[in-house]
Amino acid sequence: MVDRTDIPRPTVKRLSFYLREAERRMESGATTISSRQLGEALDIADTQVRKDLGHFGQIGRSGIGYQAQNLVMTLRRILGLDRRWNAILLGAGNIGRALLAYPPFAERGFRILAAFDKRSEVVGQEFEGVMVHSVDELGDFVAENDVHLGLVAVPAEAAQGVAEQLVDAGVRGILNFAPTRLHVAAGVVSVDLSRSLEMLAFQVSQGLTGEATLEH
Repeated sequence: MVDRTDIPRPTVKRLSFYLREAERRMESGATTISSRQLGEALDIADTQVRKDLGHFGQIGRSGIGYQAQNLVMTLRRILGLDRRWNAILLGAGNIGRALLAYPPFAERGFRILAAFDKRSEVVGQEFEGVMVHSVDELGDFVAENDVHLGLVAVPAEAAQGVAEQLVDAGVRGILNFAPTRLHVAAGVVSVDLSRSLEMLAFQVSQGLTGEATLEH
């Protein structure tokens, strides 16, 4: 069994790029994929590709490469995309509704079960087949539906309180779309979209290349 805590963070971040390229090649009819092909497509040294994938055992064969379907299945399993992730949305405003209409969530196994809002005018409405509930129902819903992830799309001043409600209810993964940094307890993973956008702006303003984005 691989100890995931020992895997370098840059390696983990590159895995999603490997997966997308492997899926693209498999959809184009490829049955095998070499580390050189992955490296050339992503501007990463083939030795780095082999080193990254080598953390997870003997996936490929020397001189042959990686069997495409097996590589895709292995990467999806490593990234946790071989299962369904139950999620809820906090905030049914414009951003929240756009997230509900975003197909890749479902395609990657992320199922938004329900939305929550404090505004009485939207509670009880349905958007993209997802019902909006009162935030007062949050705790009970999480307990009854095995919710793993929370998507926060509320105004900045409400985001921290919403995040604390999610954590108290037992949610351990938060994707934050609010323009503020969240402070969460140990054991909870919070990904802040605003900080990602700021890093993107910094890299573009500094004229940094794609290598910085892929974090070699």
